Amino acid sequence: MLIVIDNILSADEVLQYREALTRVDWQTGADTAGSLSTMVKNNHQVNDNCEVAKQLSNDLLSRFGNNQQFISAAIPKEIHAPRFNRYGPGETYGVHVDGSIMPMPHTSKIMRTDLSATLFLSDPAEYDGGELAIETQYGNQEVKLPAGSMVLYPSSSLHQVLPVTAGERLGAICWIQSMVRDEHLRSILFDLDESIQTLTSDAQADRETLLRLSGTYHNLLRRFADV
Repeated sequence: MLIVIDNILSADEVLQYREALTRVDWQTGADTAGSLSTMVKNNHQVNDNCEVAKQLSNDLLSRFGNNQQFISAAIPKEIHAPRFNRYGPGETYGVHVDGSIMPMPHTSKIMRTDLSATLFLSDPAEYDGGELAIETQYGNQEVKLPAGSMVLYPSSSLHQVLPVTAGERLGAICWIQSMVRDEHLRSILFDLDESIQTLTSDAQADRETLLRLSGTYHNLLRRFADV
């Protein structure tokens, strides 16, 4: 299941992030790649210890925690601090699967990766190529979103960033361990919660039916959540 979340950042906030990223040191992305990914990862990213990156990452984590659609889709237990990356002409990240277990920066904790997230910081008109291509049960899907928007997708999926042929693609990536490990069940819970939220905003909705649906959602979550 691919879920697009619009307007994580406003246009002005995107500009602020991009200005901040002009003041960081970029390193080769292969430095943090796994043994197989090293052969296909050709980009640049900011070191986790960079103070500017830490500030931006913490700001994004706060935004994720306050975004109802993100919480509903991911049901997060742990969120890896976002990493910022850059793709220039000729740079790419070939087909790979994200690591299943990752250390969390600046802590002694490790986490399981259930969901991956890509936040776009460049508008599609600013670069050619650079689509995020994800293999799904419905075939290959290419994603290229407006700056400030984000896509969630299963970490277990084969995916790649297609070569950038012109311009520059800026973005951020992170990983989420969900309280609900099973992707299919998580998808059902998301659809149910979205329906409840839609009915909640409808003044004509039957309150008793809405209460039963809400109770069903929370009872399912109570049964399957790993906390």
